[in-house]
Amino acid sequence: MNKAEKIKVIDDLILSLSNSKNLYLTDISGLNASQTSDLRRACFKADIKLSVVKNTMLSRAIDASDKNFGEIPSVLKGNTSLMFSEAGNAPAKIIKEFRKKNDRPILKAAFIEEAVYIGDSQLDTLVAIKSREELIGEVIGLLKSPAQNVISALKSGGNNLSGLLKTLSER
Repeated sequence: MNKAEKIKVIDDLILSLSNSKNLYLTDISGLNASQTSDLRRACFKADIKLSVVKNTMLSRAIDASDKNFGEIPSVLKGNTSLMFSEAGNAPAKIIKEFRKKNDRPILKAAFIEEAVYIGDSQLDTLVAIKSREELIGEVIGLLKSPAQNVISALKSGGNNLSGLLKTLSER
């Protein structure tokens, strides 16, 4: 790879880093071709972009990026693959599901909406993070519940009142 190609790759990485809110760094070394293909397929279905990068190029892109990636450059050792997604917990769910059958991928670090998570021990925490859609659904459910109680109370009260008036008019 010549210098112009390396600069192009770094520029593409800078653009990807600046456009993404959620980034996972994983180690997928040790997976055979079939397992890697299965992982890529699972990522594609979950709308996650998976790519393998050189640590030096990623380090330069992180340094040139306008975001603060905290301690993430310290984990750039060995093989590194990137997972970009819109949902903060989607890659963590894929990793956890995939590790039921394999010992990889190993989570090196994650950058979720300005927060940095370092180490594989953070995987369960990342799986528990709720996506924007899940949070909106919960809020709507909470707002809807009291309104439904009021409406059902009014409806049942209306039936009792009309029944009472009907009985009184018959007497």
